[in-house]
Amino acid sequence: MNSLRQMNEAIAYIEAHLTTSINYKKVAQIAQCSEYHFKRMFSFLAGIPLSEYIRRRRMTLAALELKGEQTKIIDVALKYGYATPNSFAKAFHQVHGLMPSDMRDQAHSLKAYPQLTFQLTVRGVNEMNVRIVQKDDFSIIGTRKRMKVLENDVDPEINKLWEHASEDTLEELKKLSNLEPTGILHVLTNYSEEEIDYYFGVATSKNSSSSYDSLDIAEQTWAVFKVKGGWEDVQAAWERIYSEWFPSSNYEHSGAPEILSSKDEVSEIWIPIVKK
Repeated sequence: MNSLRQMNEAIAYIEAHLTTSINYKKVAQIAQCSEYHFKRMFSFLAGIPLSEYIRRRRMTLAALELKGEQTKIIDVALKYGYATPNSFAKAFHQVHGLMPSDMRDQAHSLKAYPQLTFQLTVRGVNEMNVRIVQKDDFSIIGTRKRMKVLENDVDPEINKLWEHASEDTLEELKKLSNLEPTGILHVLTNYSEEEIDYYFGVATSKNSSSSYDSLDIAEQTWAVFKVKGGWEDVQAAWERIYSEWFPSSNYEHSGAPEILSSKDEVSEIWIPIVKK
């Protein structure tokens, strides 16, 4: 598929520039999508943020170079974009669990992260229940918190928000809910690979108390995926959206917020889209 080929061409560009500054706009141009879409797509397909992949690849190559007895640590640090030996040593230790100076000892084993390639895997004939919706601008009213992007996990701060929400707060928010998607929503926006804004709130056209956070969402086209089951089923569907639906569609992520609506073991994942 063209999308997968373009993603692999973008990875090839990154590999060719591991010792120089990587132009992310150029990467997105090669992948023929927006920079935001490429980073979100990469994160779901690879299971790690793009920045972490690049760090692991650089540290893999740096470790191999440090095996040479005549190689200076400062030279390798500068080659892979680190201004000081300390910043390089910190990144190196995070990947390998060793300091760069330990590479002189041939007994140490290294962690090696090979170049990533994307391939299409046929996973069966499970259908995806999706509808395309054009929606006018609206607002999300609720509570916002900046969250960490964790690998294959949910930031525990999200659970705290739900646990500490009083019945009065939930009832007040539900009364404000007068637009689709209805009910209490999970809203994710301002993705930066390391962190993301999480809103616990409702979609509304009403005015609200100043005690709540507000997020305005412009007119958008949405791909709405219906999912039956619990949280694990929702996670699996979210992964399939990026690994199966996007590569086989003529759409990409618009960069607007993503929304999850759930009730009685039935969920809807709202993904903002634009045509390529």
